[in-house]
Amino acid sequence: MLDVLIVGAGPTGLMASLLLERLGLETRLVERRPSAQRAPAAHAVNARTLEICRAAGVDMTRLAAEAPDPGEAGFVYWVTRLGGRVIGRLPYEQQGDDQLAVTPTPLRNLSQNRFEPLLLDALEGHAGRAPEWRTEWVSSVEDIEGVRTIVRELDSVREREISSRYVIAADGAGSRIRKSLGIDVVGPAQLQSFIMVHLRTRLRGLPEVPPGLLFFVCDPRSGGGAFVVHHLDREAVYMVPYDSEVESVADYDAGRCAKLVRDALDDPHLDFEVETVSAWSMTAQVAERYRAGRIFLAGDAAHRFPPTGGLGLNTGVQDAHNLAWKIAAVEQGWAGPALLESYEGERRPVAQVNADQSLRNAMKMFQVIAALGISDASDESVARFEETLASEARLADVRAAIDDQAEHFDMPGLQLGFCYEKGALVRKPSDEPPPVQTRHFEPSGCPGARLPHAWLAGEERVDESRQSLLDLVPQGGFALFGGPESTPWLDALEAIDSPPARGICLTGDRVEDLSRWLDQAGIGPDGVLLVRPDQHVAWRSRGGSGNPEGDLLLAFKEVLGRPN
Repeated sequence: MLDVLIVGAGPTGLMASLLLERLGLETRLVERRPSAQRAPAAHAVNARTLEICRAAGVDMTRLAAEAPDPGEAGFVYWVTRLGGRVIGRLPYEQQGDDQLAVTPTPLRNLSQNRFEPLLLDALEGHAGRAPEWRTEWVSSVEDIEGVRTIVRELDSVREREISSRYVIAADGAGSRIRKSLGIDVVGPAQLQSFIMVHLRTRLRGLPEVPPGLLFFVCDPRSGGGAFVVHHLDREAVYMVPYDSEVESVADYDAGRCAKLVRDALDDPHLDFEVETVSAWSMTAQVAERYRAGRIFLAGDAAHRFPPTGGLGLNTGVQDAHNLAWKIAAVEQGWAGPALLESYEGERRPVAQVNADQSLRNAMKMFQVIAALGISDASDESVARFEETLASEARLADVRAAIDDQAEHFDMPGLQLGFCYEKGALVRKPSDEPPPVQTRHFEPSGCPGARLPHAWLAGEERVDESRQSLLDLVPQGGFALFGGPESTPWLDALEAIDSPPARGICLTGDRVEDLSRWLDQAGIGPDGVLLVRPDQHVAWRSRGGSGNPEGDLLLAFKEVLGRPN
């Protein structure tokens, strides 16, 4: 019997398969699409997701080469039209080398159609197995041994059965698996609908178009869309709102879309080619439950956010990271089945926070529209817009409204600082997590938080191969990080047969700025952090113990859901 069937080969499904295979479990991926993503979609791959890629064996040198230089994707603009007057701008996220103090992999803009092939290559390179393309899920029935799933090959219309111990539903926002399980989603179903026009064009070198990632087009005569520049040399997308109750994507052929784009350009003679046209709806929904027996929801099947924050793809990859080690631990016998119950308890609150923040970001954007005097494309709205552009006082109000969007494009606290409140962790009364601050990330060793990053000392390398403490966490076991006087803890760990665990004594000649790291971890020289395979802290002792082996055994028992 197969260990895990994964339905959906987007970033969430690909990462789940890659992690599970590296943990020794056999997976199969089925996907309705004929191939990996071809058009740009999500583009912000945040620091935490890149840390997971690094742990999963993704080619980080190639990934860095695929992503635009931060200098070319570091600003968001409000413009009359693309190439026209700049009304205001903001920095886009914290992508600079200063972030190397808190993460080995700062956020990068990497379009989904460039990101998915990297995950696919890593999976095929490790497991030698590609997704089963053009294969759709039909039904799943759980029995005493596992799940029997019927899938259909779309080219031959042949149906076949796959038996697996578990199923991960990573089949997208319209998840047929979620609906078949009767799991509802909570939140607004449709905030706004958009046509997305994928363009092949070169914008590099045009003096009227400053290097940037997002360009919000403000002239009401343009259609009020936004350009996302995925790469200055080759492609961009133009997103424009439309009324999905009156029209469908079939009403937007290449000619009509080309006109929409030209209406949003200051120079309508710019060369471009319409590559693809698609439609999508902005929602903010989280599934009521993440699990039904042996079937787990992940990624967009479990949550869907407005794109205002770039949290959707990242939250899905992080779902996979949380779930994969737990399934492996249970199947390999070093954790009890109760561990699987912690998946929803840990991940659903994170999704809700991300959904709420993304929705706030989206709603706040209307402040800029209001300050510009825009209501629609009427002559009156156009006149108010022109009057605003001619008035320094009104423009000051517009720029203040733009400045008020800064949090939308600067969220390291949410991206790196999420801390599980309850689940596969043990928290003492003194283990108070730092408050989540959207724009500020404070590393912490509080149980539930991601292990604070530090560079290993004595390495002159500055490329992707330089090692972080995060790199020392084994994917298939725990790590016990101790201060320079933690030998009793590490000796006690050696005496424990299970689970798989690695003891690591941190000294000043091994870790850069050890005293700073100990302060962040919240431990003394004789203290320890017990870190899970997903790099989150499971338990902490701030100092020594009279019974280190007993304390560790109790911590493992509580974290792993072991029976008495």
